[in-house]
Amino acid sequence: MPSAIGRPLRFGTFIAPFHPPSQNPTLALERDLELIQWLDQLGFDEAWVGEHHSAGMEIISCPEVFIAAAAERTRHIRLGTGVVSLPYHHPLMVANRLVQLDHMTRGRVMFGVGPGALPSDAYMMGIDPDTQRRRMEESLEAITALLRGDEPVTRETDWFTLREGRLHLRPYTWPRFEIAVAAQVSPAGPRTAGKFGGGLLSLGATSMGGFDVLGQQLQVWQEAADAAGGTVDRADWRLVGPMHIAETREQAFKDVQYGLPAWVDYFRNVVVLPIGPVTDSEDPEEWARVLVDSGFAVIGDPDDAVAQIERLEKQTGGFGAFLTMHNEWADRDATRRSYELMAREVFPRFQGSSRGPEQSMAWARADRPTLLGGARDAVVNEIRAHKRR
Repeated sequence: MPSAIGRPLRFGTFIAPFHPPSQNPTLALERDLELIQWLDQLGFDEAWVGEHHSAGMEIISCPEVFIAAAAERTRHIRLGTGVVSLPYHHPLMVANRLVQLDHMTRGRVMFGVGPGALPSDAYMMGIDPDTQRRRMEESLEAITALLRGDEPVTRETDWFTLREGRLHLRPYTWPRFEIAVAAQVSPAGPRTAGKFGGGLLSLGATSMGGFDVLGQQLQVWQEAADAAGGTVDRADWRLVGPMHIAETREQAFKDVQYGLPAWVDYFRNVVVLPIGPVTDSEDPEEWARVLVDSGFAVIGDPDDAVAQIERLEKQTGGFGAFLTMHNEWADRDATRRSYELMAREVFPRFQGSSRGPEQSMAWARADRPTLLGGARDAVVNEIRAHKRR
């Protein structure tokens, strides 16, 4: 069946990334690059790469550098910043980096933006958390003006100055590359997306708070776009949620015992962000069960993955792409297998890619007696004709 919006659902991954600090970081980064190569071969549409500067687990500090390397190893998959934390950077520098990437990737880059997620990042840079969402909007306003290139851009704020700013390269993508704004629970993300013609990245789509406000996010996004004289397209709405699948639920639960303890410790004791449900249990199997029972994560088989996406479609009325939150809960081989199962078993359910072969087989099966009889008669006739020569 097609997706709820009547066109094939896109699939991708959102790579923060999450790597236990005890692991070799060089190998962890190489594994992330290898993963994107694998997703490109499997036919995934998108991969998004995050920006973080502290807390030891999310170790990519410059998604643009990572994307440049990934682009050289891939052919088709689109690559997005997931996300650039706009309050951390001067908007002219951000715009120039993304335009350069747009050229270097021949239009495969996507520009994901946000206010910054880790309080420890903001603390080190002396940024008041109360100002981050305002700064994100101020920065994106300047960046979109620079990308339009109508005239030199001058802006003065309490944190950046832009004097007759202009880009010396125009975007490779006309009129510009895609922009998507991160959203968790606050209305700031969808409001900014609507105001500046961006898509929406609902990072907490499966969390208890995030799932409940998906409808509100859509409404805020639409209202802001209407006020700015623009429109929204549900195809530009991406929902993010954790997912690890195996051939059986039992195997999936075994797989995630590899990396789930470090992930739970990170969110429970280090960054203390409201990502998943909280439990006082110290049993990793209980953690996995709580994540599944709450609806936050899929740890199961392909049918469980399909059910989660159908649940999100019912809640939203339709969206354009589902992105797995890449957590490295399982080891390398099981993780690669999970993505392969998704491409093989889940994609066709929402893209209609198996409909043609299935219909062709059903027709051949139903007409088998006629087709087989005709073929058999043709062989017999040829044998008889040969004997008459």
